[in-house]
Amino acid sequence: MPTTCDTALSELLDTLVPMHLQLDGEGRIIHVGPTLTKLRPGVDLIGESVFDLFDIQRPGNISTMAALMARLRAKLHLRFRQDPCTALKGVLSRFGDTLVLNLSFGISVQDGIRDYALTASDFAPTDMTVEMLYLFEAKSAAMDASRRLNARLQGAKIAAEEQAYTDTLTGLKNRRAMDHVLARLIANRAAFALLHLDLDFFKQVNDTMGHAAGDQVLQQVAGIMVELTRQQDTVVRYGGDEFVLILAGPTDKHVLQSVAERLIARLEQPIHIDGKSCAVSASIGIVRSVDYDRPEPERMLSDADAALYVSKRNGRSQLHFHGAD
Repeated sequence: MPTTCDTALSELLDTLVPMHLQLDGEGRIIHVGPTLTKLRPGVDLIGESVFDLFDIQRPGNISTMAALMARLRAKLHLRFRQDPCTALKGVLSRFGDTLVLNLSFGISVQDGIRDYALTASDFAPTDMTVEMLYLFEAKSAAMDASRRLNARLQGAKIAAEEQAYTDTLTGLKNRRAMDHVLARLIANRAAFALLHLDLDFFKQVNDTMGHAAGDQVLQQVAGIMVELTRQQDTVVRYGGDEFVLILAGPTDKHVLQSVAERLIARLEQPIHIDGKSCAVSASIGIVRSVDYDRPEPERMLSDADAALYVSKRNGRSQLHFHGAD
């Protein structure tokens, strides 16, 4: 049971050095300061070994009480063993039979305040950290005002740039964006595949249901392609009812064939517009960057277009790899 003296000591240390631990002679934690408690929310540290909580890295590699006691009043460099593995500075002192390990963030105090949502009340009133908090808040206020001003100035520019790279009907990337993506992939020597997709029977939709219905079909088709591709892939409306998909990474033919077959199967499902069913399908031509000694966008697009029309001639709802027999 804690004695009155023990309780008084803990209350005193909680006020003066709220980021501290009290240890018994075997290195077990018997008390945790209120600020340190915030660094491990929901974890009961009482009874845990200080060596299980911290990796004491310097000086030396301290892993026993004998080694730790030999470093009384010396500056210690510690790191939490469990995520987040915050680095701390510390000093160990003795008070009777109790060992007191006082801790701080050192020069990383700003990161600690941010990561653990600490406030001035989590530090001793005379701690210089409190002064730093005031300076940090003043700087943050000034930076917020500057950011708001910059946001207003940049907003129109960002919107204009986004619009310049976006197809207004479908929300997909446009040809200008496609050129940038292809140029970046080729400059980085990244492997990629290019799928040229054309909708079959789309003209009949426009002829029988009107261009407004055709636009809605294109929008739903765009959503399907985005759904069936990954975030790192790029889906482009190439023009009219033609699309280009740039798949970053996979060049294995079986993988690409599987992707193309999923697209074809999904686009063969009826699309409903104003209660009416529209039947379209897709033909796809595929090229791979690894099939070129020096990939060039124009040549790859031309080859993908040629492969696409092989699919068309083979009966539509087909896929074809450029260069395949």
